[in-house]
Amino acid sequence: MGKRFDSGARTGVVIVGAGPAGLVLGNLLLDRGIDCVILERRGREAVEGRARAGFLAAHSVRVLAQHGLDAGLLARGRTHRTCLFRSEQGEFTLDYGELGRGEVHTVYPQQELVRDLLAEYLRRGGEIRFGAEVEEISEGRVRTRDGSEVTGRYVAGCDGHRGVARATLAAQGTGTARWDHGVSWLAVLAEAPPSLAAVGYALHAHGFAGHMARTATVTRYYLQCPRGTDPADWSEDRIWTELATRLRTAEFGPLKDGPVLEKTVVDLRSDVLDSPGAGRLWLAGDAAGLISPSAAKGANLAVLQAERLARALVPALTRDDESDLARYAADCLPRVWRAHEFSHWMSGLLHGPTTEDAEARYGRALQYARLDSLRTSRTHQDFFAENYTGI
Repeated sequence: MGKRFDSGARTGVVIVGAGPAGLVLGNLLLDRGIDCVILERRGREAVEGRARAGFLAAHSVRVLAQHGLDAGLLARGRTHRTCLFRSEQGEFTLDYGELGRGEVHTVYPQQELVRDLLAEYLRRGGEIRFGAEVEEISEGRVRTRDGSEVTGRYVAGCDGHRGVARATLAAQGTGTARWDHGVSWLAVLAEAPPSLAAVGYALHAHGFAGHMARTATVTRYYLQCPRGTDPADWSEDRIWTELATRLRTAEFGPLKDGPVLEKTVVDLRSDVLDSPGAGRLWLAGDAAGLISPSAAKGANLAVLQAERLARALVPALTRDDESDLARYAADCLPRVWRAHEFSHWMSGLLHGPTTEDAEARYGRALQYARLDSLRTSRTHQDFFAENYTGI
């Protein structure tokens, strides 16, 4: 459980949220001798068991390795360098590891990364309180619903886009740029081996379908669905039938199916705060900006921002030098927006109109023109590879 703090305790940094951003930040601060405490509203089992993303960019792997946080990743992660596209025009595979900057992904389920980061944080002597639902953040003081308080020189909000940290900044006047992609996915986690050797993206008149390996026995699938879809309306038979249709198994071979472990609906929306912090409150991860999952950038942005925030907080706490903290937004936001631009481009590639009117036919033709350019143009392929793996 970690050490519990007394009401009114003080520390260097109060970190709100024990996701990838909060745990990377906590480990990096401890590594530099900075006291911190993590407050997490969920229990430990829920934190360690939540299945989310699984693709780590080369930059994220480097950050984890540089700070001794990559033992599990090295032991169980798998290098991934190809992605596959299917459509009515056929199938083609891109070896993006040979394109762009020659970088690859490491496939490592986020829940395993979180378990690693949490174990290392506790091993380094970090304090954490589970079941601590934050109710208010004010001038470095964090109050939880049970009446406990802890005060830090700084507060790091890593509690997601619906968390108190973001709401606090918004109440102080920080603006938000946002976009609704108008697309929803049925996200399916299946106890089934991967059916493809690569990440699979399928374009179909019924909507997009995606195949993403997680482990040797678990695969993540996505099915584009109407906004407002109830996951309960999708039986296992319906899921596998629709996946077979959109992934064109009659042409390319059957899927390896299995029990559905989880099914949820994800609405693809994106937003970015005008500034990820001010004064004594600074944000990282989804709290600072929500990105659609269409290009697997969320966890990687969380690692990037946590590393940059730690780098800025250390001199602020050890030398009263806030110059790096003042540059945190300028340092992160250009890379955040570049990730959003590619995610937005990827969403346009994958999601075409599903109706049959003239405008829909025009939209689908543009979609397939983009795909054909990606198939045939080395310049386009290099652009794709650099942005697909970059952060």
